[in-house]
Amino acid sequence: MDRFQAMTAFVTVADLEGFAPAARRLKLSPSVVTRLVAGLEGHLGTRLLQRTTRSVKLTDSGARYLERARRIVADLAEAEATAQAERTTPSGRFVVTAPNVFGRLHVAPLICRYLETFPAVRGELTLGDRAVNLVDEGIDAAVRIGSLSDSAVVARHVGATRRVVVGAPRYLRRHKPIRRPEALPSHPLIHFSGLGPTAQWSFSRRGEPRTVAFEPALVTNSADAAIGHAERGGGLTMVLAYQVADAVRAKRLEVVLDDFEPPPLPIHVLYPSTRLLSAKVRAFVDLIATTCDWQFVDL
Repeated sequence: MDRFQAMTAFVTVADLEGFAPAARRLKLSPSVVTRLVAGLEGHLGTRLLQRTTRSVKLTDSGARYLERARRIVADLAEAEATAQAERTTPSGRFVVTAPNVFGRLHVAPLICRYLETFPAVRGELTLGDRAVNLVDEGIDAAVRIGSLSDSAVVARHVGATRRVVVGAPRYLRRHKPIRRPEALPSHPLIHFSGLGPTAQWSFSRRGEPRTVAFEPALVTNSADAAIGHAERGGGLTMVLAYQVADAVRAKRLEVVLDDFEPPPLPIHVLYPSTRLLSAKVRAFVDLIATTCDWQFVDL
């Protein structure tokens, strides 16, 4: 027996004082409504309605049960209406996670635009370079850069970014031109550990990968710190292109060894499932697709 359906049948019969009018409102046959109420009475072990050929009246137990049953049915109807509304109109809590720098530069402004468009949404943006489990941690959507290993989520490709080696123009002018990756260890190198825990950088030439290991002059888990030290002439660093796009355009940094760069890294937006996708997630993904240019391949 579906207890909620049986409760709904009982409340409707009590309100309309009859099985036939209740059946018409519920779009069920009178016999089905009769079975539902009888099943509910059997489950409770008490009679809720007194039936005669001319009327249906509440018993004392039925009157007491009706008050609470009506509240439960109303709460269920409200919960269902709210859930259905959230599938068509973005509302409620919306949790997004993104990498630190990319989140600060690109996702945070996007969230502001999103909340202006959908004021019924309560946004929550968490920045961090750790890959989190969306389902376990209650994340609605995540922006990630690089290869994906979580097959339990849906990924939509929304952009790409290069891994670039950069240095300040005044630093590069003081040294011989850097033409091959193997020349890097002779320079002070700033290792951004967000690209990998070990001090080695990956390159590729005509499809052949190569790796250069080195003793770093500075190791940091902050891309901003690595970039800032490079801008001050402290050496060379490898970071992601979007992190230095403004500095390169402003000529505070220059890209070297671009002929040896590995393939670009994809940028994805992830969400747990396409089945019964909420309006909040759908609107977020659509906003990225229509307003964001996250192609950081050409600097």
